[in-house]
Amino acid sequence: MMTFQENFTDLRKKAGLSQNEIAEKLHVTRQAVSRWERGETVPAIETLQAISSLFQVSINTLLGYPTDLACQSCGMPIVPEQMGRYQDGAPNEHYCKWCWDNGDFCADCTMEEMVEYCLPYMPFGTPEENRTFLMRLLPTLDRWKGK
Repeated sequence: MMTFQENFTDLRKKAGLSQNEIAEKLHVTRQAVSRWERGETVPAIETLQAISSLFQVSINTLLGYPTDLACQSCGMPIVPEQMGRYQDGAPNEHYCKWCWDNGDFCADCTMEEMVEYCLPYMPFGTPEENRTFLMRLLPTLDRWKGK
C-alpha cells in the first residue's frame, strides 16, 4: 500500500508539474508541497479535495486506502477509471460512471428497472439467478436503502 506522500509525489511527477506549479494551483506554499512529499504533513481535507480534483483520483486513492469498491447504485465493482464524477470533475468512489455523473444520478429509475438494466452485463449465471441475486443485493446499497 502506498502512502499519501508516495501517491502525491508520483501524481505530480506524472503530470510533469514542479512543486511551485502545484503550490500555485492549490493556493499553498511550495514549502507545504515539499513537506507533503517528505511525509512530514498531510494536507487538510479541503486541500485533499482540491488535489483529488486536480489529478482526477479519489481521496481514498491519494491516502493509499484500498480501492476495492462497488457502486452503491448497481452493485458492480468500480475501478478508478469507472468512478462517477461530481460537478467539479472530482471522482465519486461510491457510484460508477454509468449510475452517477456531474453530481447526480444518470437515470431516475426504480430498483426493479436497475435490476433489468444490469442483467445483460452479468457474465455468469442464468438471468433468473442474476435477477434474484440483484433483488437481494440492491436493497443493501446506499441508493436503495429504505426504499
